[in-house]
Amino acid sequence: MRHELRHVAIIMDGNGRWAAKRGLPRTAGHKKGVDTVKATVKTAIDLSIPYLTLFSFSSENWSRPKPEVDELMRLMKLFIEREENTLHKANVRIRMIGAPLEQSSELYQLVQKAELKTKDNTGLQLTVAFNYGGRDEIIRATKDLAEQVSKGLITSDEISEDLLSKNLDTSDLPDPDLLIRTSGEYRISNFLLWQLAYAEFVFMDCNWPDFTKEKFVEAIDIFHKRDRRYGGVCTRSAS
Repeated sequence: MRHELRHVAIIMDGNGRWAAKRGLPRTAGHKKGVDTVKATVKTAIDLSIPYLTLFSFSSENWSRPKPEVDELMRLMKLFIEREENTLHKANVRIRMIGAPLEQSSELYQLVQKAELKTKDNTGLQLTVAFNYGGRDEIIRATKDLAEQVSKGLITSDEISEDLLSKNLDTSDLPDPDLLIRTSGEYRISNFLLWQLAYAEFVFMDCNWPDFTKEKFVEAIDIFHKRDRRYGGVCTRSAS
C-alpha cells in the first residue's frame, strides 16, 4: 500500500563528521552540506513533494565555537542571496520558523525579503527551521494562548490540540508524514516535537553531504512499506 506523502522533514546531520573523515575543517563540511540542500530541494520538486522542512540551525547550536557559528550564518545568508531567484522561478515558497531573529540583523532582512517575494508561490513549500527548538516553540505557543485567555479572547476550556497547533510556528503546514535523519543518529534532537507525533522515522547511515537523490528515494520507499496505524490496529494480512 502506498501512503500519501505530503510533508517530509529532514534533520541534516553529519557535516562535521563528513569533514573529519577527510581531514578537513568542520566548515568544509557545512559548505558541502549547502550543496546537498540545493540537490535535495531539487529532488523534492522533481518528486512533487508538496512540503519540505529542513532543520538547519537549532537554538542549542549557538553554543558551538564562534568561528563555526559565524560560518553557518555566512552560509545561510549566502544560500538565500544566491538561491532566492532560482527558487522563486521554480515556484517555491520560502519560509523560516524558529525563535524570532533580531529585526536589525542582515539575516532577518534577507529572510523577510525572500518570504515576501515567494509568498504567493504554489509549488514546493520550503520551510527552514533556524534558531529553532521544539520545546521553545511549544512554550511560545503556550504563552500566546495564556495571553489570549488573560485578555478574555478565549477561555481555558477552549484550548485544544487543534488550537495549540494553530499557535505553533507551523500553523499553516500539515504535520510531517516522514522524518529523515542522516549521520546514523537515532534521535530527533528537539525537532518538531508536537508535529512528529505520528510521522514515520527513517534514520540513514550516511552523513548529510552524502545524502543523494538515490538515498532520498530509498527513504521514501521505506516510508511506503510501513504500516501507518495512528494508534489503530494493523490491517495488513500476514504473509
